[in-house]
Amino acid sequence: MIKKLLLFFVFFSVLTANAQYTPVINSNRPGFSESPYSVGSGVYQFESSIFYRKINATPTFSNPEALGLNLFFRTSFISEKLEVNLNTSLQKDKIAFKNIFESSYNKTGLSHFSIGAKYLIYAPKYDDKSKEIRSWKARHSFDWKRWIPHIGISAGLNIGDFLTDYHKRDGFSPRVGLLLQNEFSDKLNVITNLHYDYIGTDFSQLSYIVTGTYNFNDYWSGFAEIQGIFEEYEKKTNIGAGAAYLFSENLQFNASLRANMKQDEIGLYTSLGVSYRLNRHQDKFVEIDEFGNKIEEEKQVKYDEDRNFFGRMFSKVGKLFSKKREQKVDLDISKNTDDDVLNQKPRRERQGSLVDVIAKEDKKLKKKTAKEEKKAAKKAQKKAEKEAKRKEKERLKLEKQIKKEQEKEAKEKEKERLKLEKEIKKLEEEIKKEEQKEKEDQEKDDN
Repeated sequence: MIKKLLLFFVFFSVLTANAQYTPVINSNRPGFSESPYSVGSGVYQFESSIFYRKINATPTFSNPEALGLNLFFRTSFISEKLEVNLNTSLQKDKIAFKNIFESSYNKTGLSHFSIGAKYLIYAPKYDDKSKEIRSWKARHSFDWKRWIPHIGISAGLNIGDFLTDYHKRDGFSPRVGLLLQNEFSDKLNVITNLHYDYIGTDFSQLSYIVTGTYNFNDYWSGFAEIQGIFEEYEKKTNIGAGAAYLFSENLQFNASLRANMKQDEIGLYTSLGVSYRLNRHQDKFVEIDEFGNKIEEEKQVKYDEDRNFFGRMFSKVGKLFSKKREQKVDLDISKNTDDDVLNQKPRRERQGSLVDVIAKEDKKLKKKTAKEEKKAAKKAQKKAEKEAKRKEKERLKLEKQIKKEQEKEAKEKEKERLKLEKEIKKLEEEIKKEEQKEKEDQEKDDN
């Protein structure tokens, strides 16, 4: 049943590229990134996960350990391209203070609460290679249009008044984001997010997320993800991987494992989640042709309807007096001279061979492909040369910097050596003076 639904989804997505709704649940979990597509009208989707995070405590106050439940609610109305969502987390935090000694206490409450919306502003159309019958190479070649991403924008509001003390960030603060998605094949897609969060507060942050997802079969998929968060005083990086299992068209299970890198510490983040949707979507029937284009009834327009009032009137009057022309065929062949009959040669038009037409088209396509490959190779060579020059420039710069540091270090060592020799010489002079003084005292005692 699920396999049939997935096949229907692939066919449906080709025919209706602008639709947001999919017969099979489309969840963002277990990744942190967001697709530019909405869930579709009439869908109420819940994406939840239980997570655990642990990292070593840093000096002063920190949150080295947390156990919680995250809930991400999504729905769509008004427009298929518009989605409204709510994101919140309930968690138990370990708040630690580390100076000479380490002390800690636990705090339970909401750590995050935000409402937002996203809108798909551009969805590219890709070529259907399966319909290419003239060239095997063209049918199996990569469609470079797939580098053009689907583009969406998002905006939201963070609410921090009722969060726990450690997670409060100046009450209300807006956030904006750019959502990109590249579908490189039917199995591989890459999502890129750029976010500017907590705008106008002392805790504003810029972040990026890049997620690659690969569908192994109709049920299992895996992902790899990297996230970077840039704040005023620190930088955080998350690298993770995970898997998702499609249990039914409305239910998905997922799990993930991540490494959190903060300052000089490396921590652990793991999660188990489930995504479920209530499907109340109703499709509007649209008649389409074999190419996926909407069929619109064309009104038959008569020739007279394009004329003005007087044109139509004179046309009708003319039809009353008009007669059909009688075509007469002269069967008398005596008028034709013998020379005309002899000079008339039978003619026949040669119909073009379908094989020749396909061969010519294939030859043109091969020339075009060879030209593009040559152009791509030339471009790659230029790029490689440019990269080699850049690396050589960096190497020379690094060598110069190392040489400069070595010279500086040598000068410092020479300076320290001269200083040490000066101190040794001074010490020797003092020793000589003391010996001379002792000698003089000895002579006085002898006298």
